[in-house]
Amino acid sequence: MTTSDRAAAGEPPAPRNPTAPTTPHIEIDSLAAGYEGQRVLDVDRLSIRRGEFLSILGPSGCGKTTLLNSLAGFVRPTGGRITLDGVDLTDVPTHRRGLGLVFQNYALFPHMTVADNVAYGLKVRRVERAERDERVTEALRLVGLEQYAGRRPRQLSGGQQQRVAVARALATRPAVLLLDEPLSNLDAKLRREMRVELRELQQRLGITMVFVTHDQEEAMSLSDRIAVMNGGRVEQLGSPTEVYRTPATRFVAEFIGAANILEGVGAADGSLVVGGARLDSGLASLRDGVPVTLAVRPERVVVAPAGDAGKETDTDATAGPDAFPGASARRGSGIVGYRAFTGEAWQAQIVVAEGVAINARTAQEPPAVGAPVSFGWAPDDVIRLGDLPEDAPLLRKPAA
Repeated sequence: MTTSDRAAAGEPPAPRNPTAPTTPHIEIDSLAAGYEGQRVLDVDRLSIRRGEFLSILGPSGCGKTTLLNSLAGFVRPTGGRITLDGVDLTDVPTHRRGLGLVFQNYALFPHMTVADNVAYGLKVRRVERAERDERVTEALRLVGLEQYAGRRPRQLSGGQQQRVAVARALATRPAVLLLDEPLSNLDAKLRREMRVELRELQQRLGITMVFVTHDQEEAMSLSDRIAVMNGGRVEQLGSPTEVYRTPATRFVAEFIGAANILEGVGAADGSLVVGGARLDSGLASLRDGVPVTLAVRPERVVVAPAGDAGKETDTDATAGPDAFPGASARRGSGIVGYRAFTGEAWQAQIVVAEGVAINARTAQEPPAVGAPVSFGWAPDDVIRLGDLPEDAPLLRKPAA
């Protein structure tokens, strides 16, 4: 019994074995695409597993939508190929690829009822009326909108319209569901709720979903794996934990989580000279005099008062013995140049030297702007992004 048959019969989906080997569903090889002679996509290889939720994440203009449109058949590649279960789709028209599509603006017909919108793709495929009605009922049941079948889109909330768009795509029983930033038009609260619903639906059906987004929180919370794109290429492919904790490139480190990027010259004692400041990196493996790039996530930076404000507070000022718990240790000091409460945490920027700053995110309220502080992190919190060429310019200030 297929997943769709089980859903129609009111039965739970067949259990999925999380330890079973994952098999490729979509294979992308040497895919290139562009517009008006300008290449905007250059993906060497990307394998999408059967039944996984893959997010394609990146900033505007990175090629993520072009990649999705190439999968859908809206953009004809200038090179390479796309296969689905071993079948070459590169030259197959969109309507014959067997893929479901959910657009950013949902593309619902305002003059049609919810049921008619969901049935539209089935009518185009000339599915018989009885089966069409059955599939529409099934799709609306899956997204919890059976009672809204007779309404029109303008009578629905944004979240309900989004679910109608998903139901319309699911009604065709696609091999893969492609979603182009479908949550971007929703408010923050509804967007968080829809993430949960979409992920639960994907896991219940076991369908392969490819989700395009520029929102890193969205990608991190929804995905089995994330493909981080930049300049038309896939910079890193991995689980949310992998791309966050072990970014493959500086771009990934900065784009996901806004890491402090420390470019400087190392010393054998573990110190790092960044601009006009000397920091204790916490690493024992730095080579003396060799440029190196390190990254530290803001939430891993511990901030503490530098001590009695009446005492001299230079770069050697120390915090109290309990300021840096666990494996954390003092790495440097400075003054608070900026701080803000975001509701979930405090953000602070610590000015270490002219043009050198460290960003921190902490649950504890930091000292006031202008106050001297010390900061630290554990050695395990340092991400090594590689050594720099000896003539590379040194970044003096990490991105806020």
